[in-house]
Amino acid sequence: MIIGNSNFTGGTHVMAIINLTPDSFWQNSRATADTALFAAEKAVSEGAEILDLGAQSTRPGYKEVSAAEEIFRFLKPMEEIKKRFPVPVSVDTYYTRAASAALDYGADMINDVWGLTYGEGMADTIAKHGASVCIMHNAKTPLSGDIWQPIINFLQSSSDLALASGIDKNKICLDGGIGFAKDSAQNFELLTSYERLSALGYPLLLGTSRKSMFGGDVKDRLEPTLQTTRLAVKKGIMFVRVHDVKENVQAIREAEYEYGKR
Repeated sequence: MIIGNSNFTGGTHVMAIINLTPDSFWQNSRATADTALFAAEKAVSEGAEILDLGAQSTRPGYKEVSAAEEIFRFLKPMEEIKKRFPVPVSVDTYYTRAASAALDYGADMINDVWGLTYGEGMADTIAKHGASVCIMHNAKTPLSGDIWQPIINFLQSSSDLALASGIDKNKICLDGGIGFAKDSAQNFELLTSYERLSALGYPLLLGTSRKSMFGGDVKDRLEPTLQTTRLAVKKGIMFVRVHDVKENVQAIREAEYEYGKR
């Protein structure tokens, strides 16, 4: 997959979460305009190959902020990060207006938790800028019964829209949306057979970092997160989106050795 100047052709790679929000569920991932550069430097030094900037929390029960507020939060930090670090920068937004501003100022990818379905023109905007996209499954009401058909249908429809809008196939990845419109049992069902999504023909991103599916307190969810990262290596998932870069990079190295992928 091509993101910015990077071409990811195999293996499992770390996307670091940098939340420019006061209310993201894991407080250690929160940054401000003044601390974002330090967060980016730490992530890159620990092995992150993509930086994902989020200016709106999407945790359960989150309070939605406007596109204008998102832009205010991410624009200056993103510009400074782009100047300082060679790794691709992704912006996590479902607003077309915010995506357009991010891409105008150098973002390499849009990470859309509504899979190009929230606002009009998102796919066209990404295509116009020649950017990459991560398409995540989501739904307005919780899934019930068989989870696979609605997830696959959604991702297929959104990836078809991306192609029809002119987004390069080599600039698309898919995210099954663990934690979104799914209960704990469904999240684990999706995780256990996540590689089934590869049948759609795109690289995959897995986002489980410290999520509530693991139960307990958020501060105690690192080890189960690392277990899913090792599973990602085993299953050939290309990206893991995580809060704890150093630990997840080490988990990838250990799993690559264990599964003979180095």
